[in-house]
Amino acid sequence: MKKITSSDNKTFKMCIQLQSRKYRDKLSKYMIEGPNLIEEALKNNVLPEFILVEQGQTWNLEIKQICEKFDEKTRATKTEKIWSLEKNLFEKLSQTQNSQGILGIVEKCFFTEEMFFNHPKSRNGNILVLDRLQDPGNVGTIIRTADAAGYDGIMVLKGTVDIFSPKVVRACTGSLFRMPFLVADSAEHAIQILKKHGKRIVSTGFETDKYYYEADLKKNIALVIGNEGNGICETFKNLSDEVIKIPMSGSIESLNASVAAAILMYEAMRH
Repeated sequence: MKKITSSDNKTFKMCIQLQSRKYRDKLSKYMIEGPNLIEEALKNNVLPEFILVEQGQTWNLEIKQICEKFDEKTRATKTEKIWSLEKNLFEKLSQTQNSQGILGIVEKCFFTEEMFFNHPKSRNGNILVLDRLQDPGNVGTIIRTADAAGYDGIMVLKGTVDIFSPKVVRACTGSLFRMPFLVADSAEHAIQILKKHGKRIVSTGFETDKYYYEADLKKNIALVIGNEGNGICETFKNLSDEVIKIPMSGSIESLNASVAAAILMYEAMRH
């Protein structure tokens, strides 16, 4: 196991850069933290480029076992891919209040249009569209719910929070390694792609008389979840095949985006 003892170390400097979206985009890498996330990555054949372990945690049984699994999977490369960091350096990289003692650096995975729509399908062929959502916790929870509800993939519009940011990655709890993602430059671009592949676009909004349980959400839909404050953009309002809403009682005007998304995604499973 190699050691990092100085903040001048090239690998350490690169990890510091990954705390910024600018460098996550530039380097096409992101950081995962904690035994559970690294275990999930390995289970889903997502191999970190390398693993960083806090000095003093190398004999933690759980961390030791993860390092052994990782070492076994990467042995063919004949390159040492596990680094030990001094505690003060590790804490500069850690994104959690209580350090979990282990980090991994992972290559981003975005699908091409062809890969996204030819990915092994679920029974319903439904996909999710994120229209400029900003809250990392919401986005992470929505991705996790889409995974659990059997959605085929997630289209992310530009203007949405970075799905590889530490808060989103933690909230996903491993779903990031299983769900296909496709980026669309704009709502117009997204609609063009979705129509090309035979998806019926269903958006959420208040300017409609149709409740979600009156709509057919069983298969081949693209369910659009809009920005927390402003909802879906005008393009989706005007060009969706259907706009639906969730009934509200009393003086409540709206639900949290992740709660609304869960209700709508699971309506397909109910059928």
